[in-house]
Amino acid sequence: MKLAKKIMAIVLSALLVAACFAGCSAAPEGEGDNSAMKVGFIFLHDENSTYDKNFITAAEEACEAMGVEMLSRTNINEDDACYTAAAELVDEGCDIIFADSFGHEDYMIQAATDFPDVQFLHATGTKAHTENLSNFHNAFASIYEGRYLAGVAAGMKLNEMIAAGEITEDQAKMGYVGAYTYAEVISGYTSFYLGAKSVCPSVTMEVTFTGSWYDETAEKEGAEKLINDGCVLISQHADSMGAPTACENAGVPNVSYNGSTISACPNTFIVSSRIDWAPYLEYAIQCVMDGTEIGYDWTGTLDTGSVVLTDVNTAAAAEGTQEKIDEVKAELEAGTLHVFDTSTFTVTVTEDKNVNATVDENGHLTSYMADVDTDAAYTPDTEAVADGYFHESEYRSAPYFDIQIDGIDLLDTAF
Repeated sequence: MKLAKKIMAIVLSALLVAACFAGCSAAPEGEGDNSAMKVGFIFLHDENSTYDKNFITAAEEACEAMGVEMLSRTNINEDDACYTAAAELVDEGCDIIFADSFGHEDYMIQAATDFPDVQFLHATGTKAHTENLSNFHNAFASIYEGRYLAGVAAGMKLNEMIAAGEITEDQAKMGYVGAYTYAEVISGYTSFYLGAKSVCPSVTMEVTFTGSWYDETAEKEGAEKLINDGCVLISQHADSMGAPTACENAGVPNVSYNGSTISACPNTFIVSSRIDWAPYLEYAIQCVMDGTEIGYDWTGTLDTGSVVLTDVNTAAAAEGTQEKIDEVKAELEAGTLHVFDTSTFTVTVTEDKNVNATVDENGHLTSYMADVDTDAAYTPDTEAVADGYFHESEYRSAPYFDIQIDGIDLLDTAF
């Protein structure tokens, strides 16, 4: 009996020790309770802006996926209000703070300097790779590839209109509503145009600017101006429903940006490209969880799932559009096609236009010194042309393609 009790005691002791080790073992990486981590977000506008709505959705998805708490501030202007919002989020215990607009950058840098224990992430910015702050980071994506694919869809629609006798080849003129004459906008409308031109060689394009990222009235009026000037398809790099609404009212095909507008524009919406920010946000959150460095300048791609297109609206798009998009996307992913292939466009160089460009006798770009390490004077510092194409978003995540190519007419450059 004593022997049996002794054996039982040994067995119970062993089970107790095993239970203790099981209870104290670390959770698998990325599967622990992360609810104590807080991630703060600073948005330029709110969900009424297609641009900010895209960020807000990604933030919600990323925070839910990573099991962290999300705090946010909306309608934060590109001024001291950004720094104030960042400081408030620090006070509320945020480990990471993310801002979504270009003009927030200097205020985020100031906050990163003042709060070195917090990681600051900034979308679309240009200075992280030269500021050398361990807690300040830029991110962007190769959205020019998404815009190129959207342009292919636009070109397919133009070809359909030509084949149907609705327009002639010479009337294949697109319009584009841009916010500012920044490289980000120039890169976007140029890649969109080149995508359309790849399937509809006669296409031309006019661009008008609003001087604001979000001004529904100005964007609607800009689209109407382009339509009245003979543009038969409209796209945009501005953040409201102004341009899509003008297109739906006029019955003019539209390629939107940052998300589908099919619910409001079922007859004219073709497709939209956008950046999915969730992959980057999840990556950055995981880095903080693991105690590893966040890349100072991160570029998302088609391969990372950061550059995406909405479903094609078959009610408005040309037949075969999705198949053509899939074909071209595969070429981009394989590296057999480059958006800014210099053989596909020409450039005119004058004393006050494209002064940093060198072209051959046929007008094709052979060299371009881009402003990558941005300074106040926008000094060109990096050769961006090699192997027959302009290397966009490779030397810095934010776009630096700011060349005015032939075939695109700017109606105003006040902004």
